[in-house]
Amino acid sequence: MVDKDSMNPDWVNWRRDIHRHPELGFQESRTAGLIADLLRGFGIETHAGIGGTGVVGVLRSGSGERAIGLRADIDALPIQEANSFEHRSVHDSRFHGCGHDGHTAMLLAAAETLASCDSIDGTVNFIFQPNEENGLGALAMMEDGLFDRFAMDAVYGMHNMPGIPAGTFAVRKGPMMTFEDNFVISIKGLGGHASMPNRTRDPVVVAAEIINSLQTIVARSLNPMESGVVSVTEILTDGARNVIPSNVTIKGDTRGLTDATQKLIEARMRDLVVNIGRAHGIEVTLDYSHEFIVLNNTSHETDRAVQAAIETVGSENVIPDCEPAACSEDFAQMLKAKPGCYLLIGNGTDGHNGRPLHNPGYDFNDDVLATGAAYWVRLVQNLLAK
Repeated sequence: MVDKDSMNPDWVNWRRDIHRHPELGFQESRTAGLIADLLRGFGIETHAGIGGTGVVGVLRSGSGERAIGLRADIDALPIQEANSFEHRSVHDSRFHGCGHDGHTAMLLAAAETLASCDSIDGTVNFIFQPNEENGLGALAMMEDGLFDRFAMDAVYGMHNMPGIPAGTFAVRKGPMMTFEDNFVISIKGLGGHASMPNRTRDPVVVAAEIINSLQTIVARSLNPMESGVVSVTEILTDGARNVIPSNVTIKGDTRGLTDATQKLIEARMRDLVVNIGRAHGIEVTLDYSHEFIVLNNTSHETDRAVQAAIETVGSENVIPDCEPAACSEDFAQMLKAKPGCYLLIGNGTDGHNGRPLHNPGYDFNDDVLATGAAYWVRLVQNLLAK
């Protein structure tokens, strides 16, 4: 990991200030204002209000026509923080439990460093994206002209990952993160007294059969060489202790690494739920939505990212062909429009830094700020070398 002595104390202050004042998707007005003020202070051309609360800083150096984008996400989660340290969230049920405060601070640190650098020839676009958690911010910025207004040959992103040693980088070519689809299954039966089930059409029994059958999609329909997940996460009824309900709602999500897997899961789910309901004489409907697409890293850009990571922390601290992550990421939309690479930086394995993302006791590792900033700077210097 890069020597902590190379870190500007302001970087930690920025990160902790953002952590104290978390804002949810498309509500990041304070965060966006802080980002814009800092970028202008660095002497960087700044554009705010892109896609709602997005910010783009444009740094031009020399006369080169090459241009790249570096992206950080800025939104928080609707979670109650369980930490007690001084920089904990001042807002109930709002919390930077995914490290977007750290991602923002790392990119700001890189912008500050590059603003005074005379070794590049081209344009760097610093992209600060809102509403990643709901999968809406990337498209909002793109629909607001992100790639039309700001020329970019490629885009790059980075996310911290607890459980990986601090400062270690992990990446892979091709599918890096899964798609995520959500489903809502509505079962409309005929409720009644629990002592007289023969006079009802029990939607709970149908729900149980559907839940068990959903697990056969991956186990019996998906190629064993492929991967997929079907998870039921909520079961809601309008029944009571002695009342067979009339309605049951099943909610959940599905994930996988290919478009073919996505199509197969949806098609099999539609067949199963409708036909199980028909067999019991009960109406069943399925609302199936596509939330996140597969994140695919392009080959050349991943090679350049690996090179910059190795030059930052050494080859022993870079995993160039890691396993795909089963989580999903809004940056995939940008990679669908532009070549690029999204990699992981280790957040640590112990204490608050080692707790899972979205855990109430998680915290971004401030010791990683210098490493992430140094990677961004090295990547830019390599891609836009004079």
